[in-house]
Amino acid sequence: MKQLTDPFNRNITYLRVSVTDHCNYRCHYCRDEDHVTDTTRNEILSYEELARIVRLFAELGITKVRLTGGEPLLRKDILKLATMLGEIPGIDDIPLSTNAHLLSPIANQLQKAGINRVNISIDSLNQDRFEQITRGGDLDKVIQGIDSAIESGMNPIKLNMVVMRGVNDDEIEAMIDFAIERKIDIRFIETMPIGAAGIDAVDHHYSEAEIVKRIRAHLPDRLITVKSKQTAGPAKSYLINNTETSVGTISAVSNNFCSSCNRVRLTAKGQLILCLGQENSISLRDAIRSNMNDNDIKTMIINAITHKPEKHEFDTNMNNINNVQMVEIGG
Repeated sequence: MKQLTDPFNRNITYLRVSVTDHCNYRCHYCRDEDHVTDTTRNEILSYEELARIVRLFAELGITKVRLTGGEPLLRKDILKLATMLGEIPGIDDIPLSTNAHLLSPIANQLQKAGINRVNISIDSLNQDRFEQITRGGDLDKVIQGIDSAIESGMNPIKLNMVVMRGVNDDEIEAMIDFAIERKIDIRFIETMPIGAAGIDAVDHHYSEAEIVKRIRAHLPDRLITVKSKQTAGPAKSYLINNTETSVGTISAVSNNFCSSCNRVRLTAKGQLILCLGQENSISLRDAIRSNMNDNDIKTMIINAITHKPEKHEFDTNMNNINNVQMVEIGG
């Protein structure tokens, strides 16, 4: 089996798959206020097309497939897709990223279908503030979703909080305590200048150094550094002594993790995106619908990986990324 390796000797083992670019939330760092998603069903990949693409990636060494959106739980019959992907040889990790608004009723079914773990976005524990950040979200439903995921046996469960200066940065400690109480993990994420919404959010940037200083002050002498697995995401994580919780940071801007990047992204419309901070992409949807055979599509993927850039250019060139919406590319 050929291993996907980019020009900088990074093995690509992780595929993020956006199953829809629709979302029931409108977080202001993720999409412009007036952005409307008008994607039609025919424009997005069918489950059969998704499964075929994932199978080809698995044959090239991908072992982890994360389901993202938009909000993936908006996609009808998401349980069917989870089952299909779980049957693909070589795929041994199928996590889900969700806002958890729709999670509570189906958490147990998702777990049984092979969604072994989940990342949940939650940027405030204050209902009014949460509603403002998400432009209408329901905090109670999100917390119900978190608790249902815990009850289902998903593990680990990770909370993701985008920290924004003057917006929610005063809740870092409360979010840690919330995670400890529920025996789940928490990660704090820097804002990223992707799309006009993300670029606007730079004004609220709160650096990893500032976040870590707050964490250490809240948990003095209680942090144990955790070494990441090869297929893991970009978080720097610490176990919190005498708890079942880890706390981490994701610092795409102030301390980027490009040197260890092991992932590519597939949008709902079938675009293979090689880097969040670059324009390079190819259409695997068009390849499949033009009746290309499996070997030719795998060659296409292999060739695309040779164009994966060494790093993003958030700090020097935003022209590559100012016309996209984070909601459309799966984060």
